[in-house]
Amino acid sequence: MLTILGFAMIATFLVLIMMKKMSPIAALVLIPALFCVAVGQGAKLGDYVIDGVGNLAPTAAMLMFAIVYFGVMIDVGLFDPIVRGILRFCKADPMRIVVGTAVLAAIVSLDGDGSTTFMITVSAMYPLYKRLKMSLVVMTGVAATANGVMNTLPWGGPTARAATALKLDAGDIFVPMIPALGVGLLAVILLAVVLGRRERKRLGFLTLDQAVVQEPETVLVGAGGSDRTRKTSDGAGTGADAEPAAAAHGEADDDEGFKGLDPNRATLRPKLYWFNAGLTVALLTAMIMELMPIPVLFLLGAALALTVNFPHMPDQRARIAAHADNVLNVSGMVFAAAVFTGVLSGTGMVEHMADWLVGAIPDGMGPHMAIITGILSVPLTYFMSNDGFYFGVVPVLAEAGAAHGVSPLEIARASLVGQPLHMSSPLVPAVYVLVGMAKVEFGDHTRFTVKWAALTSLVVLGAGLLFGII
Repeated sequence: MLTILGFAMIATFLVLIMMKKMSPIAALVLIPALFCVAVGQGAKLGDYVIDGVGNLAPTAAMLMFAIVYFGVMIDVGLFDPIVRGILRFCKADPMRIVVGTAVLAAIVSLDGDGSTTFMITVSAMYPLYKRLKMSLVVMTGVAATANGVMNTLPWGGPTARAATALKLDAGDIFVPMIPALGVGLLAVILLAVVLGRRERKRLGFLTLDQAVVQEPETVLVGAGGSDRTRKTSDGAGTGADAEPAAAAHGEADDDEGFKGLDPNRATLRPKLYWFNAGLTVALLTAMIMELMPIPVLFLLGAALALTVNFPHMPDQRARIAAHADNVLNVSGMVFAAAVFTGVLSGTGMVEHMADWLVGAIPDGMGPHMAIITGILSVPLTYFMSNDGFYFGVVPVLAEAGAAHGVSPLEIARASLVGQPLHMSSPLVPAVYVLVGMAKVEFGDHTRFTVKWAALTSLVVLGAGLLFGII
């Protein structure tokens, strides 16, 4: 009976959040509370929740202060020179522009928020794509895939969810995964080179001046170096490599400049640039070397960054308020998860479900549960939210793996490999920010991106196996 009720609870949770009938926070609290009563253990609900909150408090603190820290770093201009440098590097070469898109998205993803990453990346790169009449789905696809790899950072969400669901330390999950994730990021850069060469072949080499004044007649450099001229209604080209017209152009621009972040915003602190850069490097180094628990590092880093960059209290309050929505949403999700994970484990549901799953898996496959988890993470994190996968599915897989001697840490690491594809899922709100700002149809983005993102996920899984991490 507990097995049936456990799967019913997970299914109810997934259906309600996928159909958007409830918010994840509400579903994480109310659904398990109802099922806890249904199994006759309603009197113990408070104990389950208190135990869960105690276990999850460090993860919630890490997320809260990491979001504040990187939000402040963006506010004060730490990433502005990087954006300007990438724009200078890109010039008017389509291949450089696509590679620059991947690099910029990866760097800005350090803040752990997909929406912020896409806003900065598109605002910086969109004018270049428009002026050179490049395919905009290339920009959205590369940006989403790069962000998906970087989304595995401990403060990005999935790693915190895996740590929360399995009661593990986020640093123990993430730090050993760095080599595999590095290979995944290199795969994204290689993908950018391939797609950029396609765009270069379609459009040829142009100067920015030519790109600005050029009308629908576009000069293409074909095989053998001969110039060919094609007339198109949108200047996007009509060759076999051209992307859908709806994705290759957007609405007419008035006079968009080549700019990224607002260079005149009031929060800039140019005199403190090297302090902020040094602080960030020191913070990341300390995290990788595990000198202190990650929550403590970000708590200290956020306090120091706010105090030095904004010494006046009203300014500090304004910066905290500016990032309060992200902080509340993420930390609220973690504490709400205490109810779900507490009920799932406290009532014994997860053990019964794991026993059933162990019985369903052939004995020869049991020791390979980490690989199975990695493969399953690719489609499952696309068709369901991270909340559903990490709080509903991963604990069951971990219990099943434990019965065959597979460490929960291996399961947790394997569960991260599907993130490059997850970031293009229709269940991810940030992807609508991406396609909306880029004026790309979501269907065009999906058709273009899914195959490349899935391939990147498999590269991460293969690297994890090669390095003995998974």
